[in-house]
Amino acid sequence: MGVLSSESRSLDRSVIHAMLTATCPDSPLGRRPLVAPFLAINDRRESRRSRVRIVGLITVLVLSTALVPAQAAPASAESEGEVLENIPYAEPEPVGSRGHLLDLYLPETNGSALRPLLIVTGGSAWLGENGKDYAAELAPFFTAAGYVVAGVSIRASWNATFPAQVHDIKAAIRWLRTNAADFGIDPDRIGIMGTSSGGWAATMAGVTRDVAELEGDVGVTGVSSRVDAVVDLYGPTDFLQMDQHMIDCAGFNERFGLGNCHNDPSSPESRLVGCAIQSCVDAVRSANPISYVDSGAPPILIAHGQADRLVPHHQSKLLYAALREACAEAVFYSVPEVGHDSGIVAPDVPGADTSRTDRCRERHLAGQQGERPSLQNIEKFLHVALSRARR
Repeated sequence: MGVLSSESRSLDRSVIHAMLTATCPDSPLGRRPLVAPFLAINDRRESRRSRVRIVGLITVLVLSTALVPAQAAPASAESEGEVLENIPYAEPEPVGSRGHLLDLYLPETNGSALRPLLIVTGGSAWLGENGKDYAAELAPFFTAAGYVVAGVSIRASWNATFPAQVHDIKAAIRWLRTNAADFGIDPDRIGIMGTSSGGWAATMAGVTRDVAELEGDVGVTGVSSRVDAVVDLYGPTDFLQMDQHMIDCAGFNERFGLGNCHNDPSSPESRLVGCAIQSCVDAVRSANPISYVDSGAPPILIAHGQADRLVPHHQSKLLYAALREACAEAVFYSVPEVGHDSGIVAPDVPGADTSRTDRCRERHLAGQQGERPSLQNIEKFLHVALSRARR
């Protein structure tokens, strides 16, 4: 097995910065970052809170040995929305890591009804530990629709290799389920959404509900890590097939300082699994969400831009095909002219080739007859899936 040397795994911060801030000039939405702007290194984006009224703030530096719930006031019968920041769902590992933190966005409440939960984690090619920041972009919309939103960070590959990232996202789910009553969350209505490597984490959480070896022992244990719906925005799946479907490997190499595209020993995928991906196919197979797809998978919404130059569009085609073959429920928005772009949820992107499958029945809407993966359509998907889960 081709395990990476400590030298080859050491981080060139200039390369990482390029990966996190690169832009896609061909995007119909303008020169938007290929990896969303909230992922920039050392950018805490304090100003992002200005759009959300903050009436509650939690500051917790370390967990007690008992991992007690954060001491925040439960949602009251009549309360305005709150943002609770930097809640530890597990002890930092290693010390100094920010990969075990989450933020909570609580909607205004007018009664005691429990709210559905949407967990959000942004992508960073597994090189950042601020995936929770993506939730700030989505929280105004989803809290207005009545959801509690949790932004969750997981550890970067330079702090821990796979399966640590799956252990982390599952630990966050368990913590949120355990403490659901304190924040007015319905523990039986939990959805998860992510972009890029965050989409991979969301999908892995969804399809590995019964895989004991991927539960790990991070944080709270003995509680279900099941989720009831998944939204995967352009996440990778089968790393071994990425290069043969890349639009521009030469450009990818130049941009990120690599020599062999995703197969490079220093590629994000190789760093994740701790070995050059083509030399350790068993490890790569274990990190492929398609390996775990079966008929019991939760409903999954997939959206991917056909012009994606980072994660080939083909990766989502593979996932949708596997879900269709398993007779699971899925919708796939294949969006023309859009690259690796969090703006794929904008209401003015081109109409997507839209495919839906449920119990081995499929229907397809092509081109302008198709729908868009707008936030409104994502919320409709979540509403239906989570309402069904509650029965």
